[in-house]
Amino acid sequence: MTTKQILKKNMDKRTKCVVYTRVMGYHRPVESFNIGKKGEHEQRDYFMETKKDN
Repeated sequence: MTTKQILKKNMDKRTKCVVYTRVMGYHRPVESFNIGKKGEHEQRDYFMETKKDN
């Protein structure tokens, strides 16, 4: 079964997920961004900060 078929089969179980990001000191939903800001958001690199032992 392909991904599209699985999504179509389970469409009634899906809910909308709103993704927020911090912009200029406050949180905004990514869906309200203009096309340029959405592209910039997709290109971001995410990382996990590791704890440094002294």
